[in-house]
Amino acid sequence: MNTVVLTKGVPDFREGQVSFDEDGHLERGETPTVMNPNDEHALEAALQTKVRRGGTVSVMSMGPPGYGDVLREAMESVYADDLYLLSDREMAAADTWATAITIATALGKMEPSPDLVFAGFKTADGETGHTGPQTCWAYGMPIVTHVVSMEVDPDAERLRAKRLVEGDIEEIETVETTLPAFVVADPEFEPSYRRAEHRLRHKDLREETRERAGEHEEHLTVWDHADLNLDPDYIGLDGSPTVVSSVDPIPKAPAERDATMVDPESDEEMAAVVDEMAPLAGGE
Repeated sequence: MNTVVLTKGVPDFREGQVSFDEDGHLERGETPTVMNPNDEHALEAALQTKVRRGGTVSVMSMGPPGYGDVLREAMESVYADDLYLLSDREMAAADTWATAITIATALGKMEPSPDLVFAGFKTADGETGHTGPQTCWAYGMPIVTHVVSMEVDPDAERLRAKRLVEGDIEEIETVETTLPAFVVADPEFEPSYRRAEHRLRHKDLREETRERAGEHEEHLTVWDHADLNLDPDYIGLDGSPTVVSSVDPIPKAPAERDATMVDPESDEEMAAVVDEMAPLAGGE
């Protein structure tokens, strides 16, 4: 089994330091970045597949050189064997369509070709949920979305999955498709390791990955648009049909806040605090 997980670095909104250029495009190289939270579910699904069925797991992302740290984090999460970063200036400021074209081309360049490709539900910055399905369409394989549990039969080249219907957790359908296939994991995905051999395999993989992640750059392959034989007119900003009409600034927390110093030894000052907080504690 050859598995690929797509992940993305997104702005760390906790920092409040998100940088945009004059045209409203996110300057990812100038913005603190973390791994997209929804990608954790895709990583869990890929790890379950590796533990149960063996094979290799690769993690792929598109972004600036600093995304190496995001890929290292993903390697530690999914116990990946290798990493791929698609990166150069021609790919910058891509919308979901141009991103999908680039990623699909990179998937086609991989040897051996993937049996399964996993993607997260949506990203924390764009929240469109488009990139996974668009990549699948461009690459040309069946797709199963909103997956909450799954099982793979490599010998029969089949995928059997349970998925939410229209986002309703109370309604689940079971579907089957052939391999290779594309899986979009839902936030409700729950990995399962019921057999003792799977739990032991999970532990062994964790130990193996710690050393590999410490030297993740040795397992990192970087491809630019020339490596992928992509025309710059069809990728990045030039290849993006989306028009950003406006961007709402992210409010930053004040560097300093007003505070009233209270002496805990003072009965008068503590009584004033209790009087002020009592209505709130009572729900008034």
